[in-house]
Amino acid sequence: MLKVMWHFFVLGLYSFGGPAAHIGYFQREFVQKKKWLDEQDFTQAVTLCQFLPGPASSQLGMFIGYKQGGYLGALAAFVGFTFPSFLLLTFLAMGSQLYSDAPLIDTLIQSAKLLAVIVVADALWGMAKKNITDKLTLMVAGFTAVAVFFSTGLLGQITPILLAALLGYLLSFRAEDCVDTQPPQAIRPNFVLLGVFVLILLLMPLTAQSSQWLTLFNVFYQAGSFVFGGGHVVLPLLEPMLNGMVESDTFLSAYASAQLVPGPMFTMASFLGASYLTEYPVLGSLIATIAIFLPGNLLLFAFLPAWKALFSHPRLKASITLVNACVVGLLASALVKPVIMTSISSWGDAVIVVLVFLILKYRNIPVWLLITSLSVYKFVMLSVSNRILKYAFGGTHHSETPILFI
Repeated sequence: MLKVMWHFFVLGLYSFGGPAAHIGYFQREFVQKKKWLDEQDFTQAVTLCQFLPGPASSQLGMFIGYKQGGYLGALAAFVGFTFPSFLLLTFLAMGSQLYSDAPLIDTLIQSAKLLAVIVVADALWGMAKKNITDKLTLMVAGFTAVAVFFSTGLLGQITPILLAALLGYLLSFRAEDCVDTQPPQAIRPNFVLLGVFVLILLLMPLTAQSSQWLTLFNVFYQAGSFVFGGGHVVLPLLEPMLNGMVESDTFLSAYASAQLVPGPMFTMASFLGASYLTEYPVLGSLIATIAIFLPGNLLLFAFLPAWKALFSHPRLKASITLVNACVVGLLASALVKPVIMTSISSWGDAVIVVLVFLILKYRNIPVWLLITSLSVYKFVMLSVSNRILKYAFGGTHHSETPILFI
């Protein structure tokens, strides 16, 4: 358990880039390097987490922890991965925005975003080699990538997966080897955990007005119950649900801060909880964080037995194959938008990302060396930009913002 917690804690210290980047970090760390699970289990877990409400990357981390150490391993993975961002955002809410204009912090963040591009690209490469096996899977992945890129909202992500599953199921009737040799395993979720999820969802609104603590828990539990995929999706849902509990400036500060720290985007709840319970900020942060993550975690383990049975169903093997290809398309779309589009701001960034990616394919470079190298690059580019501005404006203009495409 401690080993699982430590590995996820280290990842939580530098996992910038949102859910897509986190999937890349997990794939590289636990599939390629540590081999805690194989590519098939990993891809199936990614698919499951896309279907369920809650933070997809955190659910994926808990799945990996569960495979390694059961329910205690899942808890250890969650605590380890979430704790760094929880701590940072709690302190940021209690203090001031000292980080906002700090050149060193900005350089580190920009470097981490470039690292996210490399990690996601590496994960996409590995998953594509495993799951793109013929023209049909290539077409499904390509269609998914294009459809998701030009769509918005949950429907644009779920529809390709549902269509791929349906197509695979229909094609399975044409297969010569689709005759079942034994009765398929019954597909039954864990009704106890599912009941706990529904019970809290229905009962909390009835008692929420009795105290600030229950109000806080209810709002974030409701939000965590209806947000699919995690990441930026939480923003449009959570703001109206808060309904004046915090000021608009505080909400925007929480959103901005969550993008500047590593770990899951859902930990913006830590900032908001601390801002709401100003007399007990740490307690408020803890309540909000637990509440927003709890629904997705309950649903993950409620449907995990059913999902295992689904993947082992003989008739659904073709569906699984195409759904896995669909996941590759989802990751490809995420690599372009938002990862590349929000991380690469110059031709120099693009060149350095390609070079590091190619080196990474032939050399096993530790993450600390990658982030150090990218930080040096961004610092040099920042210095060059400032010198150009100084000469261009005769030393009267000072800026810490890099010139793009210099």
